[in-house]
Amino acid sequence: MEKTKISVVSYTNTLPFVHGLQHSPIIEQITLSFDVPSRCASKLIDGQADLGIVPVAALLDIANPQIVSDYCLGADGAVNSVFIFSEKPAREIKTLRLDRQSKTSNGLAQILLRHYWKQEVTIVEGNADAYVEIGDRTFGKQQLHPYAYDLAFHWREFTGLPFAFAVWVANKPLSPAFVKGFNEALAYGLDQREKLIEKLPSKSDFDYREYLMENIDYHYNEGKKAAVSMFLRLMETLEPHPINHYAG
Repeated sequence: MEKTKISVVSYTNTLPFVHGLQHSPIIEQITLSFDVPSRCASKLIDGQADLGIVPVAALLDIANPQIVSDYCLGADGAVNSVFIFSEKPAREIKTLRLDRQSKTSNGLAQILLRHYWKQEVTIVEGNADAYVEIGDRTFGKQQLHPYAYDLAFHWREFTGLPFAFAVWVANKPLSPAFVKGFNEALAYGLDQREKLIEKLPSKSDFDYREYLMENIDYHYNEGKKAAVSMFLRLMETLEPHPINHYAG
């Protein structure tokens, strides 16, 4: 039987999912690859993977995307790993450098600057007033810049909604039995978070327990679904820019 090809983001926030998949019977039915968010999306778009934890902006680009899980990578407040780092207050930012790893976070940054902070910015490749950065690269980095804007926190302030950065998406129909076993594996991994945290290295400037148990909200609930719908509508109002065409 051909195995289901799954692309997983190679960040700390997916550790519970990966642990669950690797320590459940579903492992016999899958092959895992580890990628940055934009690569996860492009693999689903190009058919190199069957299923992946995909940045929500990619839902606009995947033909017939099928969300197969009630689990996601989201937040109901500060997420502590998706930021605009800036040398100026948000309402004074004129130029912004985007992050090549995730169109979702780039779009969220531009949406908040335009609609929340009422600031039109120019997207640049080089030196900028501010830049978007996501994932483990941001851990402990908030003190290195005068201003660090947590995008999930400010989305909540702007909309009153939580946010989902990535959801589990298939690009083809999967059997109900496979989907059931897949979700059971994810749930098992989430139940093992405390044990996983004990194995992570100690950092004086970052709290892994707070991050995995409190900052990341793994449940794809109705509030996050409403947020994704609103986000995708707002994404379509942004002017195209070359870096925004990196999938995801």
